[in-house]
Amino acid sequence: MLFAAIDILVFMIRNIAVFCASANGTHPVYRAAAEELGYALAARNIGLIYGGANVGLMRTVAEAALAAGGKVIGVIPEVLVDLEVAHQGITELHITSTMHTRKALMGEKADAFIALPGGFGTFEELFEVLAWHTLKIHAKPTLLLNINGFYDKLLAFLDHCVDEGMLKPKSRELLLVADTVENALAQLFSRIANPV
Repeated sequence: MLFAAIDILVFMIRNIAVFCASANGTHPVYRAAAEELGYALAARNIGLIYGGANVGLMRTVAEAALAAGGKVIGVIPEVLVDLEVAHQGITELHITSTMHTRKALMGEKADAFIALPGGFGTFEELFEVLAWHTLKIHAKPTLLLNINGFYDKLLAFLDHCVDEGMLKPKSRELLLVADTVENALAQLFSRIANPV
């Protein structure tokens, strides 16, 4: 019975959008986590939606999903096609006119969101989907994959925002946090089954 319930939850998550860097970072654990996530999604027959680039952690997660036989959908704006070198070997590549349409399409196609380590672009994507959730534009779970404590200071800052009365505790609870891929996926399945 338990396996049937898990199978239903996996079916409910058909695609996960992964926000991550166009760089590899200074620690090999970031690449290793991106690779593990790509494999894990493909193993569960969950499609990967990502920024469409062929560089950095974006390339790593996409290549891992492809190597494991997974479906990979890239969404990249025209302005970044040359800058980030659009990945031409994925299942689907959507080229959008703007960053705004990129994020809207990723949000539309995804059933959940995971943020790996990244920079401004990753932060912006993460906070936009969280803002959309607080505004009831969607009710899809969002998770930070806090590899190597990368997001510890950001999480402390969010707690500070709650303490200062700038962020509602209920809104803060929308952001799930995990430090392993397996725990990340387990939390997403649990949140789908028990929405906030």
